[in-house]
Amino acid sequence: MTQEIGQVFKNSLIFSGLGEEELGELAALAARRRLAPEEFVFWEGDAPDFFYLVLRGRVKVVKQSPTGKEFIVSFFGPGEMFGEVAVFENKPYPASSVAAEETVVASIRRTAFLAFLAAHPEIALKIISVLGGRLREAQARLGDLAASRVQQRIARVLLMLAARMGKDLPFTRREIADMTGTTIETAIRVLSRLGQGKIIRSARGHIIITDEQKLRLLAEGPPRV
Repeated sequence: MTQEIGQVFKNSLIFSGLGEEELGELAALAARRRLAPEEFVFWEGDAPDFFYLVLRGRVKVVKQSPTGKEFIVSFFGPGEMFGEVAVFENKPYPASSVAAEETVVASIRRTAFLAFLAAHPEIALKIISVLGGRLREAQARLGDLAASRVQQRIARVLLMLAARMGKDLPFTRREIADMTGTTIETAIRVLSRLGQGKIIRSARGHIIITDEQKLRLLAEGPPRV
């Protein structure tokens, strides 16, 4: 089990620079947890007792509006960390995290993870860099929700996901709707138009980008005059 966790840590962006001894030390701190689809890793408001990294599957981070509508803040796949901001701030998790499919995560107790970072400050610098990228992405998405058309928002989200995961995206139309702040009916309508335009192709539980250039044009929106 420790060897499997160590291999995922080694292949991750954050921990890839560690030597075998350090990777083994980190893996020894981790506990393995298996999650069924839609099972929660943690709830919004929970104490930040653990740092998490995805070993297999996908985790989605979600917020609920006052009306009860779920908005997907982000997705994380194998080798990606989540829950780290609350761990660093020692404040409750600001959103809930739930398995999007059969998923296995590694969890490290907050105190043990902070002690490891104190001994390896170069890892803390990498984490800061990743968090900066996530902040820029979040700011861009907030701007999209406020100003752009639904088609443009969907195109931008598809491109953002493709940059992280490739052109074959394992997402449902419901998940795309929840990530773009629109209804499932509107998302289906927009994705159908993209399919008719040969820009994407839909399969069960997957969206495949077939013309990235046209998708980028849609994401940019109409030219300004």
